[in-house]
Formats: sequence, structure tokens, C-alpha cells
Amino acid sequence: MMDVPPFIPHPMLRSGHMQTIAGAYIKGHSRPYRATQHRVDVGDGDRLVLHDDCPDNWQPQDRVALLLHGVSGCHGSPYMVRVAGKLNDVGIRVFRMDMRGCGAGAKLAQHPGHAGRSEDAQASALKVHELCPEAPLTVIGFSMGGNISLKLAGELGDQPLANLDSVIAVAPPIDLVVCGNNIDEGWNQIYSRNFSRRLVRFLHDRREQMPRLADIPLHPTPKGIVEFDNRFTAPLSGFRDVTDYYTQSSAIPRLNEIALPTLILAAEDDPVVPVEMFRRADLSPSIELLITKYGGHVAHIAKSKGSDPDRWWMDWRVVNWLRTQSAGC
Repeated sequence: MMDVPPFIPHPMLRSGHMQTIAGAYIKGHSRPYRATQHRVDVGDGDRLVLHDDCPDNWQPQDRVALLLHGVSGCHGSPYMVRVAGKLNDVGIRVFRMDMRGCGAGAKLAQHPGHAGRSEDAQASALKVHELCPEAPLTVIGFSMGGNISLKLAGELGDQPLANLDSVIAVAPPIDLVVCGNNIDEGWNQIYSRNFSRRLVRFLHDRREQMPRLADIPLHPTPKGIVEFDNRFTAPLSGFRDVTDYYTQSSAIPRLNEIALPTLILAAEDDPVVPVEMFRRADLSPSIELLITKYGGHVAHIAKSKGSDPDRWWMDWRVVNWLRTQSAGC
């Protein structure tokens, strides 16, 4: 158990909604893009792109991290850039993964990414091992990427996967059925509609790469993420409907099978991911659950930097847990 300073929200960002919105649009310290790109064949004709950020002082036995983004994100999402930079600063090599059709892989996939694509995370982890065969690996997922990370760890159980030795999941929607119901209620519909609008634009831009879209009309526009998943994600990914997709893709039934050291970070006021899911989940002894009263969804912007170098409290919990894990190894 690492030593965790208390999270005190910024005085202008006291609600979960304010934290979430600020976390999505405030970038933090910008960093120039200097990554090397690697393509990953996922076995069905689709390919992903990994963005390799390697510190100058990195050695072959040093740790590496594989970062997975959330819905409608990519390698350039603010939290991906910030956390990758901070991990680089402490000597950890980082691979930021673009999910199917996202970011630099926009034209490399005929199938959509979704919350159950643990096979893509596994293929990426094996690619990282190919590039860094002596380096211990941590998979770090944010939001949807967090669910994928936990699903992968649960599916592996006590079976090793290359040099993967730990997992971090930030605000993971481990029960997609519950999250779907939650995000379509009250003010939370703001996020549902925002996700849906972004994903519809994604489909517009990817029609040439996704021939099966010709059979599904884009209009009328879905009113929220659940309707979008029912009309597009589920049929395009081989699920019967949205309930089948959410049930098969949720990490929650596999959490008690996780053998790898794992950190789950969540907030009670997260408007996207209801915190009750974590309290009723059957967690394996290898999972460390860190829940704060405030923090929103993938945000945790603090009142002051305190003992951290800046106000991005979430980022430093990821960095410090990983450093603690590395020291233990």
C-alpha cells in the first residue's frame, strides 16, 4: 500500500461535473511530439499504432508502460500526454496505444474499437515485449481503456503474458450495463450526448475503411452513447445488441481472477462511472482500490500541488504507484 496524500479539489472545481469537464479540456504542460510509431497487427486484418516515448537514459531492463485511452480519445488526449511525459521524466518508457481506427491508425481498421477489446491490448503488450524483451511492463488504462486493462488481467488469471507484471485502471467502467443506465440520467446525459456526437463524426470519417457501415444508416443521429452502441458498436462488432455487448465486455465478473498487482483509482463524485460498482465487486487480493470523495472522471485536479510537483493529483498517483511497484520488483 503506497502512501497517498489526501485529495482536496481545486476551489473552483468542487463538483464531479466541474472536475470532469476541466479534466477533459485543460491540457496541462504541453510537450512536443517526439514518439516513434510502431504498427500492431491484431490478427483480423486490422492494425493499431503505438507511440513510443523513450527517455534518453532508458536502459533495456528498465520499466515500460502501455497506455490505453478512453472513448473517442487517442494518443494525443491530454491525460495520455501528461502521464506519458511524467513517466518519461522518472525513466519509464511509454507506449501510447491508438485503439482501432483512432489517431494515427485512422485508416488501418475495418472494425471499431470497443470496451471489450482486450485482445488488442494483449497484441500490443506482445509487441512491446518484442521491442523491449527485458523490460517489465505495466498496462495503464483510462476510463474505457481501464475496463480493457482489467478485463485482460482477469482473462489471464495466473497465466503469464510476456513481461506484463502489473495493471493500473483509472475510472474504469467495470459494469457497462450500470454505466449505460447511469450516463443516460439527469445531467449525466451531457456526457452521453457528447460521446455519441464524437463517435458519429468518427463513423462519418471512417466510412471508406468500414464497408459494413453501408448497411447501417447514420440518421437519425443517436441521442446518447447507449443508443449509439446499440445501433453501431454492437452489430459492427458481432454482438446481438447493446446488452450483449455490455455484458460480454464488462470487466467486473473477472476481477476476482486477477493475479497481477493492480491499482484501481476512482472518485465517489464521478458522473460517468458510479462508484458503487467497485464496492460490490468481488475483488481479488491483488487489487488495491483507491477511492476518493471528489475527483470527477479522469480528472482529480487538486487545490494545491502539496507534495506533488503540480496540481494533477491523478497523474502522480499513477507515477508513484508505478515507482513503488518497480522498487518492489
